[in-house]
Amino acid sequence: MDRAYAEPLNVGAVAAVAHVSEAHFSRSFKSVFGETPHHYLQRRRVERSMFLLRETERSVTDICMDVGFSSLGTFSRTFTGIVGETPSDYRLGHDPMVAPNCVQMMAMRPLGSASVPGPADTDKRKQLSSFGEATGEAAA
Repeated sequence: MDRAYAEPLNVGAVAAVAHVSEAHFSRSFKSVFGETPHHYLQRRRVERSMFLLRETERSVTDICMDVGFSSLGTFSRTFTGIVGETPSDYRLGHDPMVAPNCVQMMAMRPLGSASVPGPADTDKRKQLSSFGEATGEAAA
């Protein structure tokens, strides 16, 4: 369900994969996750739409259809019920998320450099930190 959140929910097909009846699957799902499969899927769709509203300039209608809702009215009502504000208001009040500086630096760090020993120099590699400076015995 997480992977195919934009697809229509077919509880019967999911229950068949688990080799149980639809009713048993729904009861078991609710006891484990605390909500019905339908509510879980709606929440996952809204979570995905929150990301798209923050990170893209696409229209609310396009996002609505892309996350699996077939009606803009149902999408807006469900979104407002879960988030507490309309999709348009959410977009206005939430800028794209920015990763902390340390995460950005890690992601932008080059994977290799001319000063770092190659695979044949495994002893030297063990003596270097992840940033290429000498550590321990190699520093002495």
